[in-house]
Amino acid sequence: MHTHILPKELPDFAKKFGYDGFIHLHHHRPGYARMMQGEKFFREIQENCWDEKVRIHEYAQFNTQVQVVCTIPVMFSYWAKPHDCLELSRFLNDHIADITFHYPKNYIGLGTIPMQDAELAIKELERLKYECKMPGIQIGSNINDKNLGEDEFFPIFEACQALDMAVFVHPWNMMGQQHMAKYWLPWLVGMPAETARAIASLIFSGVMERLPNLRFCFAHAGGSFVPTIGRLEHGFNCRPDLVAIDNPVNPRNYLGRFWVDSATHDPDLLKYILDKVGSKKVCLGTDYPFPLGDLEIGAFIEKMNLPEEVLDDIFFRSTLEWLKLPVENFL
Repeated sequence: MHTHILPKELPDFAKKFGYDGFIHLHHHRPGYARMMQGEKFFREIQENCWDEKVRIHEYAQFNTQVQVVCTIPVMFSYWAKPHDCLELSRFLNDHIADITFHYPKNYIGLGTIPMQDAELAIKELERLKYECKMPGIQIGSNINDKNLGEDEFFPIFEACQALDMAVFVHPWNMMGQQHMAKYWLPWLVGMPAETARAIASLIFSGVMERLPNLRFCFAHAGGSFVPTIGRLEHGFNCRPDLVAIDNPVNPRNYLGRFWVDSATHDPDLLKYILDKVGSKKVCLGTDYPFPLGDLEIGAFIEKMNLPEEVLDDIFFRSTLEWLKLPVENFL
């Protein structure tokens, strides 16, 4: 339920919109492309990042039939002018919708929306629901450094609940990354913290309490949120004047009310996550096709001697329940 995809070709959005920052692709050799922000190198990707047939073949080697696909977080472009971000979002969403249309038993799509403008975001959310037939969206862990619990984003989440659209939260734009670029620390340390930031913000602000039917799922097993729940709860109890100012409910009470993926790279941590949130709230997540992801899809989970029912929850039931999709769609 956590994989990333891009179109093989991207328009030159920087040239079209008249300012820099947008990603473009440089296909410098067969089967490979460089993701560039202007003249700055971001990442090299391979054809499994854009070729849906290659992806299906690679996944089949791990007994996997269905992939939930969404864009790469750097493409969110929340920093852009809202209407420009909407145009970029629509381009990406149309690409994913086309793939899910042609391969309905292999792909489920999550869209992206211009979170920096609630009106435009809700407009695209409705298009994703009714025109693109997508069951949910992917959003970033913060919006231009603003926490997800800020009031300006609440109408978007309210619309997601009203439209019955699931929300996948992925870390990006990691706080403090300009001060810790060495050793890949933004990805190794910043991303888990970013995801914990997002969950804590949605809980402490009262978004999850006010929208109890909104189905959130968080990348990378919820980052550092679940492992540090004791500290979060202790802070809530010892300094309610600082923590419990917008929501009087203990953060521990929310364990099991949202979904997380299984991308822990650590069987012991996954056992802890399963104990705290329950197998029905843990989905198979890989971060495919990137090297920091689960490179042997679900292999470490199969070696954990988990009950068959728990494996079924992780490998398909939890994802289908999060997205409210019947298993019959893929038989």
